[in-house]
Amino acid sequence: MSSITVSSASIVTVRVSSSLNSFTVEKRLDRGLTLAELKCKLELVVGSPASCMDLQLYGVENFFLQNLDQDDALLGSYPVDDGCRIHVIDKSGTKTGEYEDLSRVEKYEISQEAYEKRTDSVRSFLKKNRLGKFNETETLQKQENDERKRDEERIAAESITVGARCEVRVSGQPTKRGTVMYVGLADFKPGYWVGVKYDEPLGKHDGSLSDTLGDTV
Repeated sequence: MSSITVSSASIVTVRVSSSLNSFTVEKRLDRGLTLAELKCKLELVVGSPASCMDLQLYGVENFFLQNLDQDDALLGSYPVDDGCRIHVIDKSGTKTGEYEDLSRVEKYEISQEAYEKRTDSVRSFLKKNRLGKFNETETLQKQENDERKRDEERIAAESITVGARCEVRVSGQPTKRGTVMYVGLADFKPGYWVGVKYDEPLGKHDGSLSDTLGDTV
């Protein structure tokens, strides 16, 4: 008489859901875990105490299979396959979504004066090593470069008048002709902008500046 041996992988990949949360997570579990050991591992996943858990097993197609209700039984003694879902029902009385509301998490706050006195902060490190805005030479050079760039843009913008005809050339695109509708500064981004209304029905707006700026060059 021949015998048949059925073996399965020692590790199974399942989805874990909970009555406390709206999300599911994927976990790799050892079939050799007892349900009591599994509940302890799931504490960190769903936030429910192990002593307040009921477990349910759902199949790959998300249909209910059975309750996992014997704490001393091995996970592998149940029909748990890759893709199944273990649903945790919390009996502690915690409200659904309580652990997802970040507005209820106490935030650590520190005053500017106290932060300034700390010697282990990022600001202290930057000051000590004269980096970023605490590098006076580099900061001054950046300010000079920004001012020079603004002057160059201003001079170029002053040479363009509203109502003038123009051509817009962009690499990889055909040349477009249109009329200048706006020249000047904008609130949404630094620098000088030129709004153009194309002759053809192209672009987003009419080239004028309102709540948003039309096509700019």
